[in-house]
Amino acid sequence: MRDFLTQIKNGLDANLYLLSLFSALAIPDLCGAMSSENGEASNEKYKAWFDKYVAPKYNSFLSGEDCYFFRCSLLHQGSSQHPRSNYKRVLFVEPSATTNVFHNNIMNNALNIDVRIFCNDLISGAEKWLNENGETELYKNNYDKFMRRYPNGLSPYIVGVPVIS
Repeated sequence: MRDFLTQIKNGLDANLYLLSLFSALAIPDLCGAMSSENGEASNEKYKAWFDKYVAPKYNSFLSGEDCYFFRCSLLHQGSSQHPRSNYKRVLFVEPSATTNVFHNNIMNNALNIDVRIFCNDLISGAEKWLNENGETELYKNNYDKFMRRYPNGLSPYIVGVPVIS
């Protein structure tokens, strides 16, 4: 899990904002699934996780429900617009385009947030969640199924070279 978070940070450092944003929006799903009995994500787990670990930083501008709608529209339709969202769209000013930071603004019914701050807030939430849950039996059981890198391969399938599975 920490490797996944590091890769999102590396994407931000390389100005790969779309890749980082798509990945960061999956964090509440992954954390919600790994701390649940059935090991599966759900919209309610997503919203509850976001409301606990990230929403307080957004002064009620962004709730778990709105973030879930944004996640659905972006990951499934490639859009920042969801018909059930409280906002017409979500928009980001590309951080390298200006020295100004545009974050937590509502402009003509659109939510404007900084992509770096937003992704880092999700990462920070995941790190806090990991500190609270990383040693639980639920996490350990579900982490066995988590997609990750095996630097020396994954026996009995492939050994001697790095494998992602």
